[in-house]
Amino acid sequence: MLRKKRSLGASIPSSSMADIAFLLLIFFLVATVIDVDTGIGMTLPEITDEPPPPVSKDRMAAVLINENNDVLLDGKPISLFQIKSTLKPRIVSKIELPKKKKLIVSLKTDRKTVYNAYISALDQIKMAFFEVRDEYSNSRFGMKYNDLSDEARKEVKNAIPIIISLAEPEAVK
Repeated sequence: MLRKKRSLGASIPSSSMADIAFLLLIFFLVATVIDVDTGIGMTLPEITDEPPPPVSKDRMAAVLINENNDVLLDGKPISLFQIKSTLKPRIVSKIELPKKKKLIVSLKTDRKTVYNAYISALDQIKMAFFEVRDEYSNSRFGMKYNDLSDEARKEVKNAIPIIISLAEPEAVK
């Protein structure tokens, strides 16, 4: 009697399956573009062991943002977009003073503050300084700050330094 051999069905050879998977993995790792966040560009002060010197109240502008994203400037509630217009006159009033008496803006948030509110407040503070610099350089040199020479920019930076203190987040009521 003749036995009929059972034919095995078609099969995919799995001996090189691991090689193919490894090559595909390497291909996608190399071909994928990963977006890298650059973060916020800030110049941080040097680390010192000595405690910070006391600062008078008229020199400080305290911006607080609580967990409900309510903004307080020196204890008074204001809108997020009023920060710039409120800070500009205070910055202008300190232009002629020596560097140790210039305005310091302190930004303090609650741990539950929305990140967008923090960034918007920081942008408003920086815009206030930038607009005052532009107005000062326009009145003194007849040009915008970005169009000035390096020496003139240094003079404007000395007259209007951007001093922002970023305090550690805590429970802000």
